[in-house]
Amino acid sequence: MKKDVAVSVNNVGMRFNLSQERVDNLKEFVIKFLRRDLKYNEFWALKDIDFEIKKGERVGVLGLNGSGKSTLLKVVSGVLKPSVGSIETRGVIAPLLELGAGFSAEYTGRENIYLYGSVLGYTKEFLDEKFDEIVDFSGLGEFIEVPLKNYSSGMKARLGFSIATVVEPDILILDEVLSVGDKKFRKKSENKIMSMFDEGVTVLFVSHSLEQVKRLCDKAIILDSGRLVAKGPVEKVARIYKNMTE
Repeated sequence: MKKDVAVSVNNVGMRFNLSQERVDNLKEFVIKFLRRDLKYNEFWALKDIDFEIKKGERVGVLGLNGSGKSTLLKVVSGVLKPSVGSIETRGVIAPLLELGAGFSAEYTGRENIYLYGSVLGYTKEFLDEKFDEIVDFSGLGEFIEVPLKNYSSGMKARLGFSIATVVEPDILILDEVLSVGDKKFRKKSENKIMSMFDEGVTVLFVSHSLEQVKRLCDKAIILDSGRLVAKGPVEKVARIYKNMTE
Protein backbone atom coordinates (compact mmCIF):
# COMPACT_ATOMS: atom_id res chain seq x y z
CA MET A 1 0.00 0.00 0.00
CA LYS A 2 1.34 3.42 -0.96
CA LYS A 3 2.44 5.73 1.86
CA ASP A 4 -0.18 8.39 1.09
CA VAL A 5 -3.05 5.87 1.21
CA ALA A 6 -5.03 5.31 4.44
CA VAL A 7 -7.57 2.74 3.20
CA SER A 8 -7.20 0.31 0.31
CA VAL A 9 -10.17 -1.89 -0.68
CA ASN A 10 -9.09 -4.57 -3.14
CA ASN A 11 -11.74 -6.51 -5.14
CA VAL A 12 -13.79 -7.10 -2.00
CA GLY A 13 -16.87 -9.31 -1.97
CA MET A 14 -19.14 -10.20 0.96
CA ARG A 15 -21.31 -13.30 0.68
CA PHE A 16 -24.13 -14.36 2.99
CA ASN A 17 -25.98 -17.68 2.94
CA LEU A 18 -29.73 -17.18 3.42
CA SER A 19 -31.74 -20.18 4.58
CA GLN A 20 -34.46 -21.26 2.14
CA GLU A 21 -36.62 -22.76 4.89
CA ARG A 22 -37.83 -21.89 8.35
CA VAL A 23 -36.17 -23.60 11.33
CA ASP A 24 -38.12 -23.08 14.55
CA ASN A 25 -35.64 -24.25 17.19
CA LEU A 26 -32.06 -25.33 17.82
CA LYS A 27 -32.93 -29.04 17.93
CA GLU A 28 -34.54 -28.89 14.48
CA PHE A 29 -31.55 -26.94 13.15
CA VAL A 30 -29.04 -29.52 14.46
CA ILE A 31 -31.04 -32.43 13.00
CA LYS A 32 -31.32 -30.77 9.59
CA PHE A 33 -27.64 -29.77 9.73
CA LEU A 34 -26.49 -33.32 10.51
CA ARG A 35 -28.72 -34.73 7.78
CA ARG A 36 -27.45 -32.04 5.40
CA ASP A 37 -31.06 -31.03 4.76
CA LEU A 38 -30.42 -27.31 5.17
CA LYS A 39 -30.62 -25.43 1.90
CA TYR A 40 -29.31 -21.90 1.36
CA ASN A 41 -29.57 -19.14 -1.17
CA GLU A 42 -26.27 -17.37 -1.82
CA PHE A 43 -26.51 -13.58 -1.50
CA TRP A 44 -23.68 -11.18 -2.34
CA ALA A 45 -24.06 -7.98 -0.28
CA LEU A 46 -20.86 -6.63 -1.89
CA LYS A 47 -19.25 -7.65 -5.19
CA ASP A 48 -15.95 -6.55 -6.80
CA ILE A 49 -15.51 -3.42 -4.64
CA ASP A 50 -12.22 -1.65 -5.41
CA PHE A 51 -11.13 1.84 -4.30
CA GLU A 52 -8.52 3.77 -2.29
CA ILE A 53 -8.80 6.62 0.22
CA LYS A 54 -5.77 8.85 0.61
CA LYS A 55 -4.78 10.23 4.02
CA GLY A 56 -6.98 13.16 4.98
CA GLU A 57 -9.64 12.51 2.33
CA ARG A 58 -13.30 12.46 3.35
CA VAL A 59 -15.29 10.00 1.27
CA GLY A 60 -19.09 9.80 1.35
CA VAL A 61 -20.87 6.53 0.58
CA LEU A 62 -24.17 6.96 -1.26
CA GLY A 63 -26.78 4.39 -2.23
CA LEU A 64 -30.37 3.34 -1.68
CA ASN A 65 -31.44 1.06 1.20
CA GLY A 66 -30.00 -2.42 0.70
CA SER A 67 -27.18 -1.25 -1.56
CA GLY A 68 -24.47 -2.51 0.82
CA LYS A 69 -23.36 0.75 2.46
CA SER A 70 -23.37 -0.43 6.09
CA THR A 71 -21.86 -3.80 5.11
CA LEU A 72 -18.99 -1.97 3.42
CA LEU A 73 -18.27 0.07 6.56
CA LYS A 74 -18.31 -3.08 8.72
CA VAL A 75 -15.86 -4.78 6.37
CA VAL A 76 -13.49 -1.79 6.28
CA SER A 77 -13.61 -1.41 10.08
CA GLY A 78 -12.90 -5.12 10.63
CA VAL A 79 -16.28 -6.04 12.11
CA LEU A 80 -16.83 -8.42 9.17
CA LYS A 81 -14.20 -10.36 7.25
CA PRO A 82 -14.70 -10.20 3.47
CA SER A 83 -15.53 -13.45 1.67
CA VAL A 84 -13.09 -12.51 -1.09
CA GLY A 85 -10.58 -9.72 -1.60
CA SER A 86 -8.66 -7.76 1.02
CA ILE A 87 -8.71 -4.55 3.07
CA GLU A 88 -5.59 -2.62 4.05
CA THR A 89 -5.66 0.30 6.49
CA ARG A 90 -3.00 2.50 8.06
CA GLY A 91 -3.48 3.97 11.55
CA VAL A 92 -6.00 3.85 14.41
CA ILE A 93 -9.62 3.30 13.28
CA ALA A 94 -12.62 4.67 15.17
CA PRO A 95 -15.78 2.96 13.84
CA LEU A 96 -18.98 4.81 14.76
CA LEU A 97 -21.42 2.21 13.47
CA GLU A 98 -24.07 0.90 15.89
CA LEU A 99 -23.71 3.30 18.80
CA GLY A 100 -24.29 1.60 22.13
CA ALA A 101 -24.43 -1.92 20.66
CA GLY A 102 -22.31 -3.11 23.59
CA PHE A 103 -24.44 -1.48 26.31
CA SER A 104 -26.14 -3.38 29.15
CA ALA A 105 -29.60 -2.13 30.17
CA GLU A 106 -29.09 -3.18 33.81
CA TYR A 107 -25.84 -1.23 34.23
CA THR A 108 -25.63 2.49 35.01
CA GLY A 109 -24.30 5.02 32.54
CA ARG A 110 -21.04 5.08 34.50
CA GLU A 111 -20.68 1.28 34.29
CA ASN A 112 -21.55 1.30 30.60
CA ILE A 113 -18.80 3.80 29.85
CA TYR A 114 -16.30 1.16 30.99
CA LEU A 115 -18.21 -1.73 29.39
CA TYR A 116 -18.69 -0.09 25.99
CA GLY A 117 -15.24 1.46 26.17
CA SER A 118 -13.69 -1.98 26.59
CA VAL A 119 -15.70 -3.22 23.56
CA LEU A 120 -14.12 -0.39 21.56
CA GLY A 121 -10.67 -1.40 22.82
CA TYR A 122 -10.05 1.39 25.35
CA THR A 123 -8.08 0.65 28.52
CA LYS A 124 -9.47 1.34 32.00
CA GLU A 125 -6.71 3.91 32.54
CA PHE A 126 -7.72 5.75 29.36
CA LEU A 127 -11.40 5.73 30.40
CA ASP A 128 -10.51 6.96 33.90
CA GLU A 129 -8.69 9.89 32.31
CA LYS A 130 -11.49 10.67 29.83
CA PHE A 131 -14.49 9.92 32.10
CA ASP A 132 -15.41 13.53 32.95
CA GLU A 133 -14.99 14.58 29.32
CA ILE A 134 -17.36 11.81 28.18
CA VAL A 135 -20.03 12.71 30.75
CA ASP A 136 -19.73 16.43 30.03
CA PHE A 137 -20.12 15.96 26.27
CA SER A 138 -23.08 13.61 26.67
CA GLY A 139 -24.91 16.18 28.80
CA LEU A 140 -26.32 13.39 31.00
CA GLY A 141 -25.22 14.93 34.31
CA GLU A 142 -26.60 13.01 37.32
CA PHE A 143 -28.29 10.50 34.99
CA ILE A 144 -24.85 8.91 34.55
CA GLU A 145 -25.58 7.00 37.81
CA VAL A 146 -28.97 5.73 36.55
CA PRO A 147 -29.41 2.27 34.88
CA LEU A 148 -29.69 2.45 31.09
CA LYS A 149 -33.10 0.74 31.14
CA ASN A 150 -34.43 4.13 32.30
CA TYR A 151 -32.76 6.05 29.44
CA SER A 152 -34.54 7.27 26.33
CA SER A 153 -33.13 6.15 22.97
CA GLY A 154 -31.71 9.65 22.51
CA MET A 155 -29.87 9.51 25.84
CA LYS A 156 -28.34 6.14 24.92
CA ALA A 157 -27.22 7.49 21.55
CA ARG A 158 -25.66 10.57 23.17
CA LEU A 159 -23.70 8.39 25.59
CA GLY A 160 -22.60 6.03 22.82
CA PHE A 161 -21.44 8.91 20.62
CA SER A 162 -19.57 10.55 23.50
CA ILE A 163 -17.66 7.35 24.30
CA ALA A 164 -16.88 6.49 20.68
CA THR A 165 -15.51 9.95 19.78
CA VAL A 166 -13.25 10.43 22.80
CA VAL A 167 -10.29 8.95 20.89
CA GLU A 168 -8.07 10.74 18.36
CA PRO A 169 -8.23 8.35 15.39
CA ASP A 170 -6.41 8.35 12.05
CA ILE A 171 -9.45 6.88 10.28
CA LEU A 172 -13.05 7.73 11.19
CA ILE A 173 -15.87 5.46 9.96
CA LEU A 174 -19.35 6.96 10.32
CA ASP A 175 -22.70 5.28 9.66
CA GLU A 176 -25.60 7.74 10.04
CA VAL A 177 -24.35 8.74 13.50
CA LEU A 178 -24.82 12.47 12.91
CA SER A 179 -28.59 11.95 13.18
CA VAL A 180 -28.51 10.86 16.84
CA GLY A 181 -30.19 12.74 19.69
CA ASP A 182 -32.15 15.98 19.55
CA LYS A 183 -31.45 18.95 17.27
CA LYS A 184 -29.09 20.57 19.78
CA PHE A 185 -27.03 17.40 20.21
CA ARG A 186 -26.97 16.75 16.44
CA LYS A 187 -25.36 20.16 15.97
CA LYS A 188 -22.95 19.46 18.81
CA SER A 189 -22.02 16.06 17.38
CA GLU A 190 -21.46 17.49 13.90
CA ASN A 191 -19.20 20.19 15.37
CA LYS A 192 -17.24 17.45 17.17
CA ILE A 193 -16.80 15.52 13.93
CA MET A 194 -15.78 18.71 12.10
CA SER A 195 -13.08 19.35 14.72
CA MET A 196 -11.75 15.85 14.03
CA PHE A 197 -11.79 16.67 10.31
CA ASP A 198 -9.66 19.75 11.04
CA GLU A 199 -7.02 17.43 12.55
CA GLY A 200 -6.67 15.76 9.15
CA VAL A 201 -8.47 12.52 9.97
CA THR A 202 -9.39 10.24 7.05
CA VAL A 203 -13.16 9.67 6.81
CA LEU A 204 -15.53 7.09 5.31
CA PHE A 205 -19.07 8.38 5.84
CA VAL A 206 -22.55 6.95 5.12
CA SER A 207 -25.53 9.30 5.16
CA HIS A 208 -28.96 9.31 3.54
CA SER A 209 -28.61 13.09 3.24
CA LEU A 210 -27.00 14.08 -0.06
CA GLU A 211 -26.60 17.65 1.19
CA GLN A 212 -24.76 16.43 4.29
CA VAL A 213 -22.36 14.36 2.17
CA LYS A 214 -21.72 17.35 -0.09
CA ARG A 215 -21.08 19.57 2.94
CA LEU A 216 -18.76 17.21 4.82
CA CYS A 217 -16.97 15.20 2.10
CA ASP A 218 -14.60 15.99 -0.76
CA LYS A 219 -15.06 12.66 -2.59
CA ALA A 220 -17.86 10.10 -2.86
CA ILE A 221 -18.74 6.65 -4.13
CA ILE A 222 -22.11 5.13 -5.09
CA LEU A 223 -23.14 1.56 -4.32
CA ASP A 224 -26.00 -0.09 -6.21
CA SER A 225 -27.03 -3.66 -5.32
CA GLY A 226 -23.63 -4.29 -3.75
CA ARG A 227 -21.58 -2.98 -6.67
CA LEU A 228 -19.57 0.22 -6.94
CA VAL A 229 -21.05 2.16 -9.85
CA ALA A 230 -19.38 5.58 -9.47
CA LYS A 231 -16.49 7.24 -7.63
CA GLY A 232 -14.75 10.61 -7.77
CA PRO A 233 -15.12 14.25 -6.63
CA VAL A 234 -18.21 14.72 -4.46
CA GLU A 235 -19.96 17.24 -6.72
CA LYS A 236 -19.61 14.98 -9.78
CA VAL A 237 -20.78 11.85 -7.93
CA ALA A 238 -23.64 13.77 -6.27
CA ARG A 239 -24.99 14.73 -9.73
CA ILE A 240 -24.88 11.08 -10.83
CA TYR A 241 -26.67 9.98 -7.65
CA LYS A 242 -29.34 12.68 -8.02
CA ASN A 243 -30.04 11.48 -11.57
CA MET A 244 -30.28 7.88 -10.32
CA THR A 245 -32.84 8.73 -7.63
CA GLU A 246 -35.07 11.19 -9.50
